Amino acid sequence: QVQPVESGGGSVQAGGSLRLSCQVSGYMDCDYGWYRQVPVKDRDIVCSIERDNSAGCTDSVKGRFTISKDNARNTIYLTMKNLKPEDTAMYYCKRHAAVFYQCPSSWGQGTQVTVSS
Repeated sequence: QVQPVESGGGSVQAGGSLRLSCQVSGYMDCDYGWYRQVPVKDRDIVCSIERDNSAGCTDSVKGRFTISKDNARNTIYLTMKNLKPEDTAMYYCKRHAAVFYQCPSSWGQGTQVTVSS
């Protein structure tokens, strides 16, 4: 299967914004999630979006992060505003498995986000 490809990470000061992109060529009709991980901790889901465009984010980022998709560009976005130092992590895009819709589970390689105070 084609692996998602993330981009858009970087270093910003607290209060700043970033938009992460996840290129998912050939698999737009699947469910996706953005996850993040810091060293020695589990990889946690941040936001997810489903085939029908229903979406949601974890409480710690609600009101600051938004997940969206652009079908014409085969891309899933994570728009992050008012970033905080605790948002520092490696961010991963994941295609969620759905056998009926021929969606194989697959992780991207990740993109680093660093927020300084």
